[in-house]
Amino acid sequence: MKIPNILTIGRILIAPILVVIYYLSGELSDWLSCIIFVIAAFTDYLDGFFARLYKQQSKFGELLDPIADKVLVATALALLIMSQTIKGPHVVAAIIIITREILISGLREFLAKAQIYIPVTNLSKGKTVIQMTAISILLAGNSGDKFLFDYGIELGIYLLWMSAILTLWTGYAYLRKGIDLID
Repeated sequence: MKIPNILTIGRILIAPILVVIYYLSGELSDWLSCIIFVIAAFTDYLDGFFARLYKQQSKFGELLDPIADKVLVATALALLIMSQTIKGPHVVAAIIIITREILISGLREFLAKAQIYIPVTNLSKGKTVIQMTAISILLAGNSGDKFLFDYGIELGIYLLWMSAILTLWTGYAYLRKGIDLID
């Protein structure tokens, strides 16, 4: 078992821990949820960094890394919707993000069978940073809102929408490129 794969598996295992901590009440729960998510999101960067640095890329990691990302993001968004931190029309942004992640994962898996690889773009990496930042801020809940001068939730929702728009844009680009490669 290599470091990148351990980090990826850890990201999957953090999801149920995040659920338990999120449902504890109070300021400690808010901050721990945020911190755990930030650490998990950072392991996404670290596993790729270590895989390249130590030349430890593997088929297992290639398969599991995107799944771990989706599990973490979908879990956090589901928690935020269920607690009504994300509510009303803002749920659409979360659904856009989850739908794109599933669609692009399916496309990548399909293309991988044909030995076609679509590299991750810098715009997609930027989208991921904005998305993870939005979710982190929203997971901090009322405590984060107070810390950010009562603009935390508003900022998190704004970044969530920004990430949803970038999600549509990058998702369309991947889909278009994938269709072009299939033809």
